[in-house]
Amino acid sequence: QVQLVESGGGLAQPGGSLRLSCSCAVSGTIFRLESMGWYRQAPGKERELVADITGGDSTTYPDSVKGRFTISMNNSKNTIYLQMNSLKPEDTAVYYCNAKYFVTPFRRNDQWGQGTQVTVSS
Repeated sequence: QVQLVESGGGLAQPGGSLRLSCSCAVSGTIFRLESMGWYRQAPGKERELVADITGGDSTTYPDSVKGRFTISMNNSKNTIYLQMNSLKPEDTAVYYCNAKYFVTPFRRNDQWGQGTQVTVSS
């Protein structure tokens, strides 16, 4: 089993910065971790990808955050960070950490964190 613990978030002014962290704890054994990432969901909107990173440090960003947000992973490959700069009011949402991992070579699971609120407002 995989458990995700998020930290960070809070209130920032437009143009400001925030940093999110997500630690992945594995109980038992898994075959391999495929990727970790951040998603967000604003009221009345669908959950959307914010940033994703694989074990090989390949990253993915949507155009809405490209150049402003940076995802990184620690050397132990069990914690990810999301550095959010030049924040905009439209970045306001609940941010969820996600881990995609294989329990067996053919069975993939998704695990979600509890979510952390990010509010960008003056």
